[in-house]
Amino acid sequence: MSCCTEDNLTRMTMSLYTNTNLIGSNKKKCEKKCDKCEEKENEKKSIDLRKVVLLPLFMLFSVVSAWAQNAPKSISEDPFSHPMSLFYVIVALGIVTLILVVIVTVLALRLVKLFAQEAEKERSKRLGVVYKPTPSWWEDMWQSANAMVPLEQEKSIELDHNFDGIRELDNHLPPWWKGLFIVTIIWGVIYLGVFHVFNSLPLAQGEYENELAEAAEQARIFRASQPAAVIDENALTFTKDEAIIAKGKAIFEGNCIACHRNDGGGNAIGPNLTDAFWLHGGAIKNVFTTIKNGVVEKGMPAWGKSMSPQDVRDVAFFVLSLQGSNPKDAKAPQGVEFKAEEPKAPADSTKTQAMAKP
Repeated sequence: MSCCTEDNLTRMTMSLYTNTNLIGSNKKKCEKKCDKCEEKENEKKSIDLRKVVLLPLFMLFSVVSAWAQNAPKSISEDPFSHPMSLFYVIVALGIVTLILVVIVTVLALRLVKLFAQEAEKERSKRLGVVYKPTPSWWEDMWQSANAMVPLEQEKSIELDHNFDGIRELDNHLPPWWKGLFIVTIIWGVIYLGVFHVFNSLPLAQGEYENELAEAAEQARIFRASQPAAVIDENALTFTKDEAIIAKGKAIFEGNCIACHRNDGGGNAIGPNLTDAFWLHGGAIKNVFTTIKNGVVEKGMPAWGKSMSPQDVRDVAFFVLSLQGSNPKDAKAPQGVEFKAEEPKAPADSTKTQAMAKP
C-alpha cells in the first residue's frame, strides 16, 4: 500500500470519529431540553403543519393548471380520467356535508325549543297559570304579513249572520296581496306609456323586423367581404368532374327531387332529365341558364336568386351526368331531341401552310 493511500485512510478514519463525537454531543445537548432546542422543535412542527396545509392546495393547483394547459376531454366524456374529477367529487361531498350540517342544526334547534317548551309547561303548572307558547320569529312574520287576527280576538271581526254553525269573519286581504296588486297597476301604466304612448321601445313585431333588418345587413357585409366568382355561361364546358358532380348531387337532392325525382326521372310536375329530349335546350349553357333564371310560367323557380353561380354550375353538371341513366318508370320524353356536337379535330397546320405557299 502506498503512503498516499495510508494517509487518506487515516484522514477518513479521523473524520468519521469526529462526526460520531459531534452526533453524540448533540444528542446529549438535546436531552437537556433547553429553550433553544424547544424553539427548534416548535419551528419544525410549524413547518410540518404548513406542509400538511399547503400540500393539498399545491396538488389542487397543479391539477387545475394541467387541465387548463392540456385541454382534455369534458368530464361528461371521460369522468374517470378527467383531472378535475377529484375536485368535483370534493366539492360535491362538501355540499352534501353542508346540507347535512344544516339539517342537523335545524333538528337540534327544534329539539332545544321542544325541551324549552316542556320546561315552560312544567313551570307554568307549578305556578298554577295557563301556559301560552311563545310564537317563533317565523310565526310572527307570517302573522304580520297576512294581518291575521289571533284566534282569541276573532269575536271582534265576526259578522252577524252564520249558516249551519259556520261563522263568517270580516278578514281583510293580506298586505302582500294588496302590495302586489298595486305593483301590477304601476307596471301596467309604465308598459302602456313606454310601448303604446311614447313608443320608446318596439313591440314584438317591431323587434322581429329589426332582427330581420340586422340579419340582412350582416349578410350583405359578409357577401361584400367574400364576393362570389362570376361564371361565364357562354364559355362553360361540361366535364365529368367527380367533385363538382358530387356537390351538384347534394344540392339537387336538397332542392329538386320534389319535381324531378331523386334519380331525375321526372314526375307529374317536372320533366325527365335522363333522356335526350329537352324543353329549353340540352347544352350546358342552356341547362345553366334554365336553372339560373327558372321557368316561372311552368312553376320552376329562378334558383340563381338563392344559389351561388358555383352551385348552379354544380347542379347543371350533375343534371347532364344523368344522361343515359334510364331510371325505372321514367317520364315520357318531352321537347326536342338534343344531339351534342362532336368537337372538331384541329386543323393540320403543316398542311395548311403548304397549301398557302405559291
